[in-house]
Amino acid sequence: MQTATVGQAAALEDLRERASVLGVILEPAAGAQLLRLLDELEQWNRAYNLTAITARAAMVTGHLLDSLAASGDLAGTRIADLGTGAGFPGLPLAIVHPERQFTLIDSTAKKVRFVAHAIRTLGLKNVEALQVRAEDLRPPHPFDTILARAVAELAELAALARPLAGHGTLLVAYKGQRPEAELAALPADWELLGVRPVQVPGLAAERCLVTLKFRPEMHSGAVRGAQ
Repeated sequence: MQTATVGQAAALEDLRERASVLGVILEPAAGAQLLRLLDELEQWNRAYNLTAITARAAMVTGHLLDSLAASGDLAGTRIADLGTGAGFPGLPLAIVHPERQFTLIDSTAKKVRFVAHAIRTLGLKNVEALQVRAEDLRPPHPFDTILARAVAELAELAALARPLAGHGTLLVAYKGQRPEAELAALPADWELLGVRPVQVPGLAAERCLVTLKFRPEMHSGAVRGAQ
């Protein structure tokens, strides 16, 4: 038991140190919740094949730290995670931002069941999970920020996000290397605010975060090249 406790403490400290590289200051309780989330994911993944990442170290890097990379890009209080899969990036970000409300959206039943289980197990009061296709969702109020990780190319993603957005809504998309072709085909009602390179500790692959701003007053049928 003592060895396990020492190992858990070391894992927590390592996670907190690497999160700090991303500008995220993890309280010990939040870090423990993140590691508990991976415990639950590992257990469910053996039965339900929720993620192709199975090694624990790779889960820490590819799920937890990669999710936290967008922590500083959130705006407002109502956050949607579009195509959340097994809850990433929404669950890690909800854990470190308890002051914000997160809606995690996916059409795959087994993944939404896991997300709902994780919400209950971790006692998260600021998260809800919805099993619905994005194009069928009509929220009563627009979201302030919409997140999307490995969902679609930017033009398609913008179309999926449009019913969830209001004037000024941000769309933050996780991408690999800078997606020049996608940026050149943005719908005119989404303004490119920036492309931020991100170095996720322990992840060799290139990453960047593309941030768009919804401007419904613009003609939605036009296409504007990226600057």
